[in-house]
Amino acid sequence: MGRIRKEEIISFIEPNIQIFHSKRLENLLSLKLNDILKRKNPYLFKAKNITTAQDLVKSLLDAHLSSQEEGIFGGFLEELSIFICGKVFSGKKSSSEGIDLEFEKESTRYIVTIKSGPNWGNSQQVSRMKDNFKRAKRVLGSNAKKSRILAVNGCCYGIDDNPDKGDYIKLCGQRFWSFISGNEKLYTEIIEPLGHRAKEKNEKFHEEYAKVINKFTLEFAKEYCDSEGKILWNKIVEFNSGKKKKADLIY
Repeated sequence: MGRIRKEEIISFIEPNIQIFHSKRLENLLSLKLNDILKRKNPYLFKAKNITTAQDLVKSLLDAHLSSQEEGIFGGFLEELSIFICGKVFSGKKSSSEGIDLEFEKESTRYIVTIKSGPNWGNSQQVSRMKDNFKRAKRVLGSNAKKSRILAVNGCCYGIDDNPDKGDYIKLCGQRFWSFISGNEKLYTEIIEPLGHRAKEKNEKFHEEYAKVINKFTLEFAKEYCDSEGKILWNKIVEFNSGKKKKADLIY
């Protein structure tokens, strides 16, 4: 078992968190109004009684950005986990489908799928993860070196006080970070460096965000409001969900 110094973690986080901020901004600047109108549920926003173009645009944009940011940041946390485990247990990115991390400690081989939080998937996605674990175990079990193989669903935040799921172990939050590092306090130690230059980066993001809100509101009002400024919900639903003639099916 090796050790990882706090300075090494900071040296990894500070440049890589800037990549998160850059991707977040790039995603914002690349968006088109009709793209987010296509991807979000118009019935939901109607049910929330949104009556102004700006409020609707902001709600659509925020919902889209939130899901995108979760994915981008989840990728960063996965890379951080592999880096830390690599330093401590010689962990490495797995070549097995659906497995993010492999490492060995105390004569046990661990295969790990890393997720952001505990409530990450539905029953089909969990079943797919279990299938990936089974395939990886078969491949590793066929190697000459025999060792116990355990499957782990690691979650970077949250709590699950019943980690034994039968086919695999689920470790969340403190349990996960301690598992890959041997450090019970790591889960709190990584929070401070994550804020490196956050104020500066967020100021830039919100400056561009305001421009996008204004731009999309103008576009939306021209395309999806009547001459009196009333939102044309039927037109939005037709754009979002209406059949396209070339794709019509005969039943």
